[in-house]
Amino acid sequence: MQPPAYSALQISVTEHVATVTLLDTGSNPAMGIAHFEQLPLAFSWLEECDDVRAVVVRGSGRDFSFGLDLIDMQPLLDLARPGASAGERQVFLRSIAELQTAFSSVASINKPVIAAVDGWCIGAGVDLISSVDVRLATQSAKFSVRETRMAMVADLGSLQRLVGIIGDGHLRELVLTGRDIAADEARQIGLINRTFTDSEALYAAGAELALQMASNSPLVLAGIKEVLGAERERRVQAGLRFVAAWNAAFMPSEDLLEARNAFLERRPANFTGR
Repeated sequence: MQPPAYSALQISVTEHVATVTLLDTGSNPAMGIAHFEQLPLAFSWLEECDDVRAVVVRGSGRDFSFGLDLIDMQPLLDLARPGASAGERQVFLRSIAELQTAFSSVASINKPVIAAVDGWCIGAGVDLISSVDVRLATQSAKFSVRETRMAMVADLGSLQRLVGIIGDGHLRELVLTGRDIAADEARQIGLINRTFTDSEALYAAGAELALQMASNSPLVLAGIKEVLGAERERRVQAGLRFVAAWNAAFMPSEDLLEARNAFLERRPANFTGR
């Protein structure tokens, strides 16, 4: 079966392994509206395709993802301003829920998914890799839940899914600081399983691991994912609903506006808690 064509994603299938490549739709490897619209479509196709038994997700260049494409998402962010009306906050709430669907579609597929991370993996990139089964990276990879430094509570899955990946203490340190961590530290805390010297070795290892998984019974692979996800996904979905409601209520703030201005002016932000 020929993989569908998308503007923000590329799918190729070899020996029962599908590779999903995140394509740049702007000037850098960030995720825009098209990525969020097309991920659920792509993973629905992957689930239905009998020829696919395992999936590898990767970036298309030197970096995995810089997170949200803030320019493309500007109409949504405009709703999160001080004094936003109740109607605007309701639209914002629905929009967050729609964005969350993209990564939930990755988490809920009944086939193993591996993330191969090279370079930067920031914000929504961390949300994406926290929705897969296994994470691999180059030794030069770097990770950051950057939303914290932008006066946002991460609302697309990192806070919910990383609990079972890196543990509560490491999660709190990572998200309360918003700091960047290198691949060695990411491996030590369990965010990634293994590191590799370069992208070539990374992608070869990702393909080999996917092939090992794909050699097992598809029925058993689906069963394992169902069993492992039974408790987790109930908790995650409840957490996603809660954070969407919290952000719709409280993200519109002077601190968010200050974070945006500080970013544009390339200066440290001065947050006031208002």
